[in-house]
Amino acid sequence: MATTQAGSSSASRGPTYPINSDLSLDRFSSTIFSSLRRTDQRKWAHAYLKALLVTPGKKSVRRLATAVSPDPSVVQSLRQFVSLSPWGFDEVMEELTHWVTDRGPGPVWSIGRAILPKRGDRSVGVHRHFDPASGRTLNCQLGLGSFLCVGDVQLPVDWCLHLSTTWTQDPVRRWEARIPDCEQYRPLWSDTLRLVDRLSARTNSPSSVVLVDMSDEPDVGYLLHGLAKRRREFVVAVPPHLAALPVGEASSAPVDARTLISAQSPETAVLPLASKERRVANLQTSLVRLAGDTPGHPPGPPYRLFTEADPAGAPRPLWLTSLAHRTLAEVGAIATLHAGTANALASMERDFGLLDFEGRSFPGWYHHMALVSAAYAFRHLHGLSADPPHDTAQQTRTRPAR
Repeated sequence: MATTQAGSSSASRGPTYPINSDLSLDRFSSTIFSSLRRTDQRKWAHAYLKALLVTPGKKSVRRLATAVSPDPSVVQSLRQFVSLSPWGFDEVMEELTHWVTDRGPGPVWSIGRAILPKRGDRSVGVHRHFDPASGRTLNCQLGLGSFLCVGDVQLPVDWCLHLSTTWTQDPVRRWEARIPDCEQYRPLWSDTLRLVDRLSARTNSPSSVVLVDMSDEPDVGYLLHGLAKRRREFVVAVPPHLAALPVGEASSAPVDARTLISAQSPETAVLPLASKERRVANLQTSLVRLAGDTPGHPPGPPYRLFTEADPAGAPRPLWLTSLAHRTLAEVGAIATLHAGTANALASMERDFGLLDFEGRSFPGWYHHMALVSAAYAFRHLHGLSADPPHDTAQQTRTRPAR
């Protein structure tokens, strides 16, 4: 996608994109936020969306308001719209899902994690969470997001805030954060299935493949069983200790996945990437059945376990896929899309204010995620022609954990 730069500050603002004449921001906003019942709600949705697109640096409500209006009352109006105004997250994200699917997404549903550092314990859902990517335990909110791939761009179309039992079992915290009665604790594998079910209900894509990293989920078997029960194909990163049985071997003793795959000789595969390029990879693979298949019962289906061999010997993610009939290059290419999901989340953090929500309520968190997702989708598929805002003092910054 071609990019243009204007002025000396463009590098810190990120790329700007030429607008598609067939779809203006006004038309996009009126479509995505058509479920908002009141005219003033749709007005502030459009203002917030535009502000996310044109405001450089930190996306605080005050800076967003300054970017779209000199009226000081706009700050309070935007804050109330996000945190207090009654409008439906599900309806907005359903419209966004339809808008993305109209553009012919690929056959992979990628589930990514957004780790949102916070200070204190008042923001809804905040808890201590170990982040495998950084190797640190963080005080944060943890959100799971569904992404659809359009070309080499991945677009968020749904979110789920993970709530620990410290929130779901505390009536006072529930009341203060306005957590609905229907929201209860779910393990991460259950949150993932919830997103899959919602996306299944919104789309007509029975053959779409679920891609998700569950390498730190000890109960990943529940996710695999749930996907199989839904007849949903998958490529899932699994824990190295997952017990598996090699297909075709007489021994019934299960072997942990890391040990099993390490014994396999690498195979060279040419992976077709979303960018239309190709990459040569050395993959180790084995056909397996899960150790939960018990004697006396029909054997479970064969799965393909695979990983990319690292020349330095460093452990790489272990992937398990139900697509045992597909080539190693095909399933390897699906697994590479997970890096694109991580890149999309990083871009949303850096350029679209994913981490900048200042409110503390459950509805406010979902409203913020809907607005950020809409801004990200519009920018990456259609762009925005807008003059840079007058305030450029904070275009570059180091984001503190909040």
